[in-house]
Amino acid sequence: MGLLELQTTIAAPLEHVYSVAKNIETFASFIPDVESINIVDRDDSTGRVVADWVGLIPEFKQKIRWTEEDIWDDAAHTCNFRQLKGEYKVFEGVWVFEEVEEGTVFKSTLNYDLEIPLIGAIIKKLVAKKVHDNISQILSAIKERAETTQ
Repeated sequence: MGLLELQTTIAAPLEHVYSVAKNIETFASFIPDVESINIVDRDDSTGRVVADWVGLIPEFKQKIRWTEEDIWDDAAHTCNFRQLKGEYKVFEGVWVFEEVEEGTVFKSTLNYDLEIPLIGAIIKKLVAKKVHDNISQILSAIKERAETTQ
């Protein structure tokens, strides 16, 4: 299992960054390794969003599919998420958005375990690197989108 903690500082107001991140159904239009996100259920009163995700792993010519539950807390500017079903054994974490002098800090913490049958230690290291790269790509893409759409 892997624990991944990444963050970036975004030169944009907290509310704007949070809004960009919360609009997950647009991710496929600006995050290259996201093929699609389809909203299955949304309850604005609780902040709960359930969506089917399709991610791309071009290096392995693979797609990863999962259904994710997000709980958005607009007052705390957080999103707790977890896989409801899919190819990960474990996939859960939190996004935290904090106002700072430079704009907004976006922190992502992910606990994950992705088992691909019949792979060795070297391939597992490549998978861990790919997960790291994908989360980094999401943070960078949200940063760019928030900074260019203010």
